[in-house]
Amino acid sequence: MTTPLPTITFPNGRTVPALGQGTWRMGEDTADRASEIRSLNLGLDLGLTLIDTAEMYASGGSEEVVGAAIETRRDEAFLVSKVLPSNASREKTIRACENSLKRLRVEQIDLYLLHWRGNHPLSGTVEAFEQLKAEGKIAAWGVSNFDVEDLEELADMPAGGSVATDQVLYNLSRRGIEHDLLPYAAARSLPIMAYSPLDEGRLLPHPILAKIGRELDATPAQVALAFVLARPGIIAIPKTGSAERVKENHAALSLALTPAHHAALDEAFPPPATKRPLEMI
Repeated sequence: MTTPLPTITFPNGRTVPALGQGTWRMGEDTADRASEIRSLNLGLDLGLTLIDTAEMYASGGSEEVVGAAIETRRDEAFLVSKVLPSNASREKTIRACENSLKRLRVEQIDLYLLHWRGNHPLSGTVEAFEQLKAEGKIAAWGVSNFDVEDLEELADMPAGGSVATDQVLYNLSRRGIEHDLLPYAAARSLPIMAYSPLDEGRLLPHPILAKIGRELDATPAQVALAFVLARPGIIAIPKTGSAERVKENHAALSLALTPAHHAALDEAFPPPATKRPLEMI
């Protein structure tokens, strides 16, 4: 019997697994396309139905890979894509979304995000998001790389309360959001999407991850993922183009860190004692 996946519910009622699939750097090399498509399809087979992409990734190439992967499986996938800040005026946001829809080969994006804040007024971006939602081109919208102050500004805007998520950098070595952003989001039932939960692999050589992994018969990557997944209200979106790594990531869902493990991780990667600037990569 398959163990049910832990899930996160967005404000519109849509429920997704707490572990999704990232696609940053997919689509950059045509030689990798077949393995990237296979890894995404294996993830769908395992129930990792949330797939995160962006128009920035490989200049649309990542969206094309995702579109090919889900061509016959659209109903199984929860698609997240993002508009670049340079395209985030009201008019250009709509065009950018329509271009993403074409590359993804779908009629609707489940969740559409502003990738980070730029020079275009946030109000215009929100107006475009609301128009796209009314037209059925997106089901919901959110933001990425927003700190508490940005979210507070957003909340004061007409329709600003419709924000569905904030996607930010979060992993063992980048814990700044624990000080204020995570409590802020939790108080408002706003899910957080954690990108680069393995810090692009930089975490993996750390000896504490190997030590805990030996105790749990797990890999360092699984320990690092389990730390993120243990946080309520967080969706982790590691990227991999390898089928074996997809299986490894999936297995992290069944890994249970003990209080002693969490204490050891806190000693090696101390949580923030004060406010820190929001980190991005």
